[in-house]
Amino acid sequence: KMTQQMRDLQLAQARKPPGPSSPNAAKRLYRNLSGKFRVNYTSFDEGSLAGRGEKEKLRKSYLFQSNAALFEAVELQDLDRVQELLKQYSPEELDLNTPNSEGLLPLDIAIMTNNAPIARALLQAGAKESPHFLSLESRSLHLSTLVREAEQRVNELTAQVVNEAPNTDCSEKEKQLKAWEWRYRLYKRMKAGFEHARVPDAPTNVHLSVASSSSVQVTFWEPLSVNSAVVTKYKVEWSCSPTFSPLLGEAIIDKLKNLHFTIRGLVSGTAYYVQVSAYNMKGWGPPQASVPPFAIPSNWREYDGRAPRRRGQAEALDHLLSQVKTVHQHCVCHEPCKNQPQSRKHSVSKSLKHLFHPGSKFLKTLKRGLYLTAIFYKDDNILVTHEDQIPVVEIDDTYSCLLMQDFLWFTKVSCMWDEILWLRQCVTVSQSSCSCILQTRFKMLLAISQMQGLLGIQDLGQVFFEPVKDKQGNILIVTLKEVKTNQTFESVRWVPICKLQTSRKSVSSPEEPTALDMLLISIQDKLAYHQRSSHALSPGLYLGYLKLCSAVDQIRVLVPERLPNILCHVKIRSNPNISREEWEWLQKMASVDEPVPAEPEAETSQNHLFQELQVAIKELMTLVNIPLPEAKDFRLYSQEVLDFGGQVSFLLLLPPSDDVCTAPGQNNPYTPRSGFLTLPLQIFELGEEG
Repeated sequence: KMTQQMRDLQLAQARKPPGPSSPNAAKRLYRNLSGKFRVNYTSFDEGSLAGRGEKEKLRKSYLFQSNAALFEAVELQDLDRVQELLKQYSPEELDLNTPNSEGLLPLDIAIMTNNAPIARALLQAGAKESPHFLSLESRSLHLSTLVREAEQRVNELTAQVVNEAPNTDCSEKEKQLKAWEWRYRLYKRMKAGFEHARVPDAPTNVHLSVASSSSVQVTFWEPLSVNSAVVTKYKVEWSCSPTFSPLLGEAIIDKLKNLHFTIRGLVSGTAYYVQVSAYNMKGWGPPQASVPPFAIPSNWREYDGRAPRRRGQAEALDHLLSQVKTVHQHCVCHEPCKNQPQSRKHSVSKSLKHLFHPGSKFLKTLKRGLYLTAIFYKDDNILVTHEDQIPVVEIDDTYSCLLMQDFLWFTKVSCMWDEILWLRQCVTVSQSSCSCILQTRFKMLLAISQMQGLLGIQDLGQVFFEPVKDKQGNILIVTLKEVKTNQTFESVRWVPICKLQTSRKSVSSPEEPTALDMLLISIQDKLAYHQRSSHALSPGLYLGYLKLCSAVDQIRVLVPERLPNILCHVKIRSNPNISREEWEWLQKMASVDEPVPAEPEAETSQNHLFQELQVAIKELMTLVNIPLPEAKDFRLYSQEVLDFGGQVSFLLLLPPSDDVCTAPGQNNPYTPRSGFLTLPLQIFELGEEG
């Protein structure tokens, strides 16, 4: 412990703003504490690092004041000040887990004064309890000693103040007396808080679920009553026996932001029992067994031994593409120009050569035809040409009607921006044919190459799900890409979107805006769509609603505007895994003829899933504006669970078979509320893959 003189000096400063009140006081305080710092920093060569040593001393002194300020804020129960200090400094800078001269930590003071908000803030910052309190007796003895010494010091200072004549020293003694009186009351309050506290109750809502074939997850809530003491940690125990003897393992959870724990490395097909208990300064409370009482690590695929649908698909596609490239390496289109006959060099139309001439530029105005535009944006800025135009290049000036097949082919090409040159050379082989489709697609590849060359970048981004068309016969294929770094491009510059919209002077009448005008008017919506389509779902199990509608040349799928790359959905639970037992129950439910199958037994994972599905179906029907009675004919897709990367999985809710896809002209009596759109199925598949 510190000397009595040092305690007096520290207590005299305790009620003042952080930091010593005068230079002399600072020197005395630092001189008295310098021994503590020397112990930790004796490795420095003070002779050769004199300048650095002085800076280090100043830094230590400043951080010590921050540490003292934190103790003071906790003692004064000033939550705002505690949060401010925790935000301003790291736990190391605050010496958050270094005991003070009384052997206490900030968390000790918070929990013994039963200040739950401050204790939680400290716990989330990584605060610990003092390691000196190895038992209840040691904590009780320590508190009694602090109270007794504080009372003794108050009596001594009271006698000195009463017996001494009024002077400067007496005034200083009165300040010390007030500080010690306040500290005496604090220690008594801490001692009373400790004596009246009891061990915490058991945690509530302890739920056990199967996380995978080799793990289970337990989630829980705080005890309903903490018995006047803050819970500082939890213990999770697991066993193959309902009596928990023998115990297979345990884990201590002292990071209390998220109350859950995943037990890994378990044996598939074996039942594991789990219980959770809470701890406060009085010790461990009673354990609470989970609901259901045990879980068996498994996965729904084990029901029929099914392999993942996508296993090896990416590798197989890469291998197939490399094979195609190998075959095309020896094509005429890949031979050097010097090996080709002279007549071949002049067989290319002059109308195509200008696209690769150094003088090639972006278009300023549109004529009747098909065009490509690339929108690059960063925050509220967009890339434009030096003429303040959105970058546009021509695809075909004789193309007045974009076929859906050509547009969908273009969207697939957008997955291979780096392979455009190779694709263009391969298509050139068939250029002599009279196929209009090949002619159009070859021109698309040329336009992509031109846009990439003018911008100086390969990746043009994501294709917007529908072209922009005007009444003059112009069609714009739009690509969108968000730039998150300070990237430079050729032939373009950044301008605010609002400035571009206000400065755009349309050459057409307001009643008949051009495709470029229509693009600028709707650009905010398109950027919002692009940003939302790249958002990912949080891990969990979801219930999706599959609804299609067909047209003459395409099938479209219903999606929410806020997440257009995902089906309409609601979240069932945070655990994405479906266990074998749950899947077996779902199979039985799908096979029964009764409209409402029998409810599974209580306290089983199947029953919990049954309740979760009931809630999710009601929420989903409300979302898509379908009366709940109509859902009696809906069914769950029971062939598989849709798995996305292991962290997100879907169960599909399907309308009756005749209503899954609405035919052209067919009435759909239940139209979803605002906030939905329909995407071409191929576009949705590309977005979902991304």
